[in-house]
Amino acid sequence: MHQRCYHRWVTIDSPSGLAPAVALFRSLGDPARLAILHRLTHGEARVVDLTRELRLAQSTVSKHLSCLRDCQLIDFRVEGRQSFYALARPELPALLRSAEQLLAATGEAVALCPTYGSSTDRGDHA
Repeated sequence: MHQRCYHRWVTIDSPSGLAPAVALFRSLGDPARLAILHRLTHGEARVVDLTRELRLAQSTVSKHLSCLRDCQLIDFRVEGRQSFYALARPELPALLRSAEQLLAATGEAVALCPTYGSSTDRGDHA
């Protein structure tokens, strides 16, 4: 199966297909991870900063930071006994801005979509 993507044809089931893009968007698809990335667009932060600002449990923040590090979307530096997390990819702020512009342009179409809309709207909490 082929699909038009980024002005070229790709094979969906091939290793060079859409799997990396799907993985990227899945990594961005979790509300906590997206909130962490959005916060880090404003500068580096420690776990304690993220837990306080995002009102998330320390274990939740740590789990999602680990995931984002594994995806090479964020990195950290150690200063004394503290770790400071920052975006590892300079392309991320532009991607997040583009997503916000796309959402603004489509209105509530994505949120109301029966397939991809809010899980609370569909009654499932997956």
